[in-house]
This record gives sequence, structure tokens and C-alpha cells, in this order.
Amino acid sequence: MDNNNNTNNNPNNTDKRGFASMDAEKQREIASKGGKAAHEKGTAHEFTSAEATEAGKKGGQARSANANTEPE
Repeated sequence: MDNNNNTNNNPNNTDKRGFASMDAEKQREIASKGGKAAHEKGTAHEFTSAEATEAGKKGGQARSANANTEPE
């Protein structure tokens, strides 16, 4: 018997693993710790107001472009 870690020996298994398998609260907790550590270390990116505005515009444009292609 092949002893791989896929459920029912299905090589196309799409079960969530690692970070994706955690509940949303646990993910937020870990991400928050990473963000705080990056700021303390001085390696975190801090958006200027202009950068944040531009990022918001790009997100809105991308969302609008995909509005007709996404299933509801």
C-alpha cells in the first residue's frame, strides 16, 4: 500500500493544509504578529496617502474589469 499523505490516496486531493486549514481568527492572529514584527524590525512598508489612493484605484479597476466574468 502506498503511504502518501493524500486522503484516500487521491493524488488530486485539494484538502486545505497549513495556513489555509486554520480558522480565520487564528490566521489573523498569526498575520498580526508578522506585521508587528516587521514594523519593529523596520522592514514593513508604510503606504503614503498617495500610494494608498493609487492602490485603491487599481483594486477598483480590477474589480470592475472582472465584474462580468465572475459567477454569482
